[in-house]
Amino acid sequence: MGNTLELNENNFSQEVLESNVPVLVDFWATWCGPCRMVGPVVEEIAVQYSGKAKVGKVNTEDNANLAGEYGVISIPTLIIFKNGKPVDQIIGAVPKEAIAKKLDAVLS
Repeated sequence: MGNTLELNENNFSQEVLESNVPVLVDFWATWCGPCRMVGPVVEEIAVQYSGKAKVGKVNTEDNANLAGEYGVISIPTLIIFKNGKPVDQIIGAVPKEAIAKKLDAVLS
């Protein structure tokens, strides 16, 4: 997980909802093929946006309540939070440029 935060029900509020910068949260699971495809892309985004945004991952198997709370029914689901609220989401494995474009829109 290198540059991404490992998010769970214990630290989600502090790391995401109380963050003073936007947070990209990747809801994933170990058995999910598309999740494994998008994982390295999420890592690259974490490096690229270091200092401007946080990037974290929520394992939906270990944190089903969080997934349910944010309506995650298909994974991978990427949700961008700003000021403690979800402002955008991406469902499925998408190219890095698509994620960057949505993150840039939230940052501007």
